[in-house]
Amino acid sequence: MPTDSSQGILSTIGHTPLITMDGIRPAGAGPIWGKLESFNPGGSAKDRTARAMVRDATERGLIGPGTCVVESSSGNLGVALAREAALGGWEFHCVVDRRTNASTLAHIRALGARIHEVTDPDPVSGDWLVARRDKVAELKRTLGAVNLDQYSNQAAFIAHSQGTMREVVAQLGHAPEILAVAVSTTGTVGGCLRYVREHDMPTRVVAVDAEGSVLFGGTRGTRILPGYGAGVVTELSTLGQPDEVIRVAARDAVAAARRTARLTGFLPGASGGAVAWAVDTLAQQNPAAEIVAIFHDDGRAYLDTIYNDDWVERNVT
Repeated sequence: MPTDSSQGILSTIGHTPLITMDGIRPAGAGPIWGKLESFNPGGSAKDRTARAMVRDATERGLIGPGTCVVESSSGNLGVALAREAALGGWEFHCVVDRRTNASTLAHIRALGARIHEVTDPDPVSGDWLVARRDKVAELKRTLGAVNLDQYSNQAAFIAHSQGTMREVVAQLGHAPEILAVAVSTTGTVGGCLRYVREHDMPTRVVAVDAEGSVLFGGTRGTRILPGYGAGVVTELSTLGQPDEVIRVAARDAVAAARRTARLTGFLPGASGGAVAWAVDTLAQQNPAAEIVAIFHDDGRAYLDTIYNDDWVERNVT
């Protein structure tokens, strides 16, 4: 789909590059490709999600100039919605927790949004996402705000079926054999699944989840890294089942992110490290398969965490 430059910075959302990732391809494996969502203006795939949700809410008259919007985010959606708010003339309150990278928080503030940090996890479940969603519900009441709710909003499926997956197929000229996608809200994997199944493609869609995540039948546990995994079963995750789920420990995600950076020159974020680890596993199990990996963001916001030896030593076991 052609871009409309009259939309300014929003016209740069999507149409991200698909590159070969030969540096992380095991010997004898088929081709590996990386879809680099960090080339979106906010540096992540969440730009697509935010644009789709805001467009849908605007068309339905839910938001407009003067509206107050509150949303939970681990970081990237907060950046994307802060930009949308600045351009749309509405007020944005972003609920985060203490795992969110400092540079991401600075980015959100620079765009004019207000941040509310949850300082403790939910006392019952011990989960940060539960605590963030509780704070969103409180702010929605006290501020009279609109919540777009990225965890249930099916506009995300449209963003990634008509955007991300359609682009992958167009760039390759055919459907890949395997698609690896990190999951959190599951909007990206759900949108890709929708496109694959609506077009009867042979692609096997693999969800890359965190150890300790409850998505797709997972068992709750401690999750150190933001960006992938969830402590609640999101509404979107109940609407589509991936062909396979690979759960990646934080230590493996960190190691794979660092290895990918050295071997390809591309610096993945935390979820990208998990995807890189999963791709290595998939390539060894399916030596002739063509694999496409969706890298939701890059590692610039993680330089003080997963790329910092002291932080890793303190936090990742």
